[in-house]
Amino acid sequence: MQIGIDLGGTKIEAIGLEADTLLAVRRRVATPRNYAGALDAITELVAHIEREAGRSGTVGVGIPGVVTHATGLVKNANSTWLNGKPLLADLETRLARPVRIANDANCFTLSEAIDGAGQGFETVFGVILGTGVGGGIAIRQRIHEGPNQIAGEWGHNQLPWMTDEERTIAPPCYCGKTGCVETFLSGPGLERDYNALSGRRKTSPEIVSAAASGGTQAIAALRRYENRLARSLASVINLLDPDAIVLGGGMSNLPNLPRAVTELLPRYVFSDRVVTSVRLNVHGDSSGVRGAAWLWP
Repeated sequence: MQIGIDLGGTKIEAIGLEADTLLAVRRRVATPRNYAGALDAITELVAHIEREAGRSGTVGVGIPGVVTHATGLVKNANSTWLNGKPLLADLETRLARPVRIANDANCFTLSEAIDGAGQGFETVFGVILGTGVGGGIAIRQRIHEGPNQIAGEWGHNQLPWMTDEERTIAPPCYCGKTGCVETFLSGPGLERDYNALSGRRKTSPEIVSAAASGGTQAIAALRRYENRLARSLASVINLLDPDAIVLGGGMSNLPNLPRAVTELLPRYVFSDRVVTSVRLNVHGDSSGVRGAAWLWP
């Protein structure tokens, strides 16, 4: 059995898989906002899955950051209580077995590459469009992490082919740079852009609803979002040239987003034609936990 854990900022999810068969009831708990509590919660979830399945299993964990090879400590985690902590070593001690940990976007990409929207493609770029913007790379159904463990972190490059207006409004990013892709393509980025256009505040779902009702400023905000996403993914294609791009995260549910991006890509990709397939994910918010389970082949 392969046990997957998705350690998110608001929830921790666990499943047990054998091949592609769910062996135990999926279980979710609220994420404790402290390190000791997170360790306790993961330990209890593994025990619960093993009781339900009547067997033990390997454990893979997806986290919103990475465990650095040089120190064994977590870095770049949005759940800041994980940063600087020996999460891998502590979990291996608690669970009395080897544990594998990977970035949550990498886990999403692995899941979609194995039996999701990227199945059958050699190189898959997985995209997370949510509160932040992340990404991962899978090559022949294996995560490509890179020597710096940042492969796929497209969200912290500057938005490509900026207009004069975009240079003026380019927001600061928590990473210390200005105008990162994440600041434009995250959920808060869309909401900020709509506010700049209309002078009113709406959530992303409210913007979508307003656009469906014919709201011109909401429609304009969505068209700008689609164009910025196409530019950003074009730069990924120019560098990586993946066979497929799989969109995930809450913002991936914007209406007709894969089609809109596909139609815009030829304006920006350095090729006479674009054959990269842009697809919506198959497994939704369960892709991360499934990919974590499959960190063990």
